[in-house]
Amino acid sequence: MAAPPPTSQEYAVNRTAKTLTSAGGMVVAGVLAWAVAAPHGGGAAAHDKGKPIERARSAQNADNAKSVLWDGDASHGLGVFGTTLCDAPGSVTVDNWGTARGDFFKFNKPIGVPRCEAHNVRTASGEYAFRDGRTYWFGWDSMTKTGEAQTVFQWKSNGTNDQHSQNYPVIMKVEDGRLKVWYVAPGEEWIAIGSAPWSAGAWHSVQLGITTSSGGSGKLSVYMDGKEIASRTGARTWDDLGNKPRWGTYWGTDSSTAAINWIDGLAMGESRADVD
Repeated sequence: MAAPPPTSQEYAVNRTAKTLTSAGGMVVAGVLAWAVAAPHGGGAAAHDKGKPIERARSAQNADNAKSVLWDGDASHGLGVFGTTLCDAPGSVTVDNWGTARGDFFKFNKPIGVPRCEAHNVRTASGEYAFRDGRTYWFGWDSMTKTGEAQTVFQWKSNGTNDQHSQNYPVIMKVEDGRLKVWYVAPGEEWIAIGSAPWSAGAWHSVQLGITTSSGGSGKLSVYMDGKEIASRTGARTWDDLGNKPRWGTYWGTDSSTAAINWIDGLAMGESRADVD
């Protein structure tokens, strides 16, 4: 039997530890340096010396309070997804290059294959049931082999083409060396809502917030590397049969180009702070 997914507290601790490790221990070193240099006398110095500890405890309490709905880190394997969509010889695998980053997913789309994607999220209770009128935030790190990975995220509508009004209300592409974001309104109206330079061969942090609405009052927000690069209000973000997330690399009818998208640290919560 597979182990249950981590609790919110375990997720926060694991993610924080991964961040500290990736930073080369600089934070830990800074704490140790403060401990050596901190005064130990009386008066004001004695009163102030506890403040860094109090701030550290407050930060830890904030981490523990995160509302993590899904921990999709690659260390838990491909079972964190509802399914994968990738024909051979393409593959979706877990990679590890022996660095502090640890495990991450590799979406490998060779020539002749149109897509390599992961569809929906899976928790201990099964595939997650998204709902209308809710706010979801997704967070992940991504690195592509080139500046042309095409569709790297879809807020994909359920059902077949005849069963929905929007095939994908939200699309994100790595194209022409940029991360581009579209809101796709009913009638296949593609509305560009933001973009930012994308460096191939480098890790980028992405957070996407979606407030679902079938009535056109939905909201979208995309952050890359700590800066908001796209937003939209008054959007229809919940299709006739609902929606689910997809990550990877998808080229539509073009199967003539190879692409690789590495993804790490996938998570879903109720606020950006939950997944940042």
